[in-house]
Order: sequence, then C-alpha cells, then structure tokens
Amino acid sequence: MNKKIKNPETDHLFQAILTLKNLDECYAFFEDVCTVNELQSIAQRFEVAAMLRQKNTYLEIAQKTGASTATISRVNRSLNFGSDGYEMVFERINE
Repeated sequence: MNKKIKNPETDHLFQAILTLKNLDECYAFFEDVCTVNELQSIAQRFEVAAMLRQKNTYLEIAQKTGASTATISRVNRSLNFGSDGYEMVFERINE
C-alpha cells in the first residue's frame, strides 16, 4: 500500500465507494465526484491494463484506446511493480 495516499480522507472516500451497490449508483456517485475527463482517464487506464494483460502491443492499445505511450507505460509499470490492485480486480471480474 502506498503510504503517500493513505490518510483519513482517502479512507473516507474508499468507505463511501464500498457502499455503492450497482452500476447506476456508481455512475451517480462518480459523476458527482469526478469531472468527465477524470473519469474517462481512469476508465482508459483500466482498459489499457486489461489490454496489456491480454498481451496487446502498445500500438494496438494506443489505437484502440487513444492512450498515449506514456500512459500505457505508466499502467504497465503498475501491473509489473505496483500493489497488484489491477490483478486482484481482474481476477474477481473473471470469477
């Protein structure tokens, strides 16, 4: 866990997210919390991570998602050297 983001405010946000029960609630909450661009950036990074796991090339990912190679590289670093958050979520999605 990254100690730089661990604080009471982030805990409070994550506790709020854990109360969401369905997609409609997620859309309502995140539409209020994030700008459209912020939410699209998060969604893009998640799609990039999925495509990297499927062994797509940077070029394929950039063409499909519109992500820059810098973003793809950053997500790849998280997949390889991060906290395994992406992997945990992808495993749960596939269950």
